Amino acid sequence: MRIDNKVMNKTLYIGLSGELDEHTSAYTRQTLDKLMEDAQMIRVVIDLSELSFMDSTGVGVLLGRFKRLKNRDIPVFIANPSNQADRIFRMTGLYDIMPKIS
Repeated sequence: MRIDNKVMNKTLYIGLSGELDEHTSAYTRQTLDKLMEDAQMIRVVIDLSELSFMDSTGVGVLLGRFKRLKNRDIPVFIANPSNQADRIFRMTGLYDIMPKIS
């Protein structure tokens, strides 16, 4: 799992590359929490174009970060989901809470 990030115009952009599953979930959770703690932002955009696999553990990681940010009134958006991630987001209704943007 590789996690890239940058802040522009008070938006935290996060790029996830690789697999988000039970083997990478702890690292991903800790890294995202640290990024979201430190950054001065009004929104978060998570780019999933390089995410090759995500299982239910990965969904849980993203939902947990969403809930933490929701408590701070910071919206989360999903950008460029891979086909596999897009299918999971559509099937589970996650786009209802973390909208897909282009």
